Amino acid sequence: MDTHPLLDEALATFDRLFAKAADAGEPDPTAMSVATATLDALPSLRMVLLKAHDARGFVFYTHLDGRKGRELQANPQAALLFHWPRIGNGVQVRVEGQVVQVPDEEADAYFTTRPRVSQLGAWASKQSETLESADAFETRLTQVEREFDGRDVPRPARWTGFRVRPRRIEFWYGAQFRLHERHVYERDATGDWSTRMLYP
Repeated sequence: MDTHPLLDEALATFDRLFAKAADAGEPDPTAMSVATATLDALPSLRMVLLKAHDARGFVFYTHLDGRKGRELQANPQAALLFHWPRIGNGVQVRVEGQVVQVPDEEADAYFTTRPRVSQLGAWASKQSETLESADAFETRLTQVEREFDGRDVPRPARWTGFRVRPRRIEFWYGAQFRLHERHVYERDATGDWSTRMLYP
């Protein structure tokens, strides 16, 4: 596991702000946007939920065959954005880095914690493919329910987690008159971390 005093400091700051977001009544502090890009640099953005984080990185789960799964396999770089407007004048946390798939045992362990309907949905959904009608998805879900009736639902082989290993973490603190405060932590090519402030 990567460790460095400045990375530890950044993660401690994230944890403090995450707790503040929960205390401030943010609807879901785990909500984050994930930006990916194709090999020819066409960007794509969507909201997902953070499911784990530590010094190894920030984890979310998805289908490998969906759009973000395909893009991350072809171009394993991503940017994350958390926005917690109820903390002070608003806080944003930006994370950028290389993406790796989580080990199978980690994905298996998380999958067992999901509600059964969510587990079944992972089997029924052909994520990002064309859906003929809502009824077609309901039919697939019913078929999957019958298939796994009376037994545990295993994790689909093509459903797993991605871990964004941070090389840059920025904390943006909102202020009146756009006099925002920005602190960035960055890892260089040698693995060493540095920190600095940025103009708003």
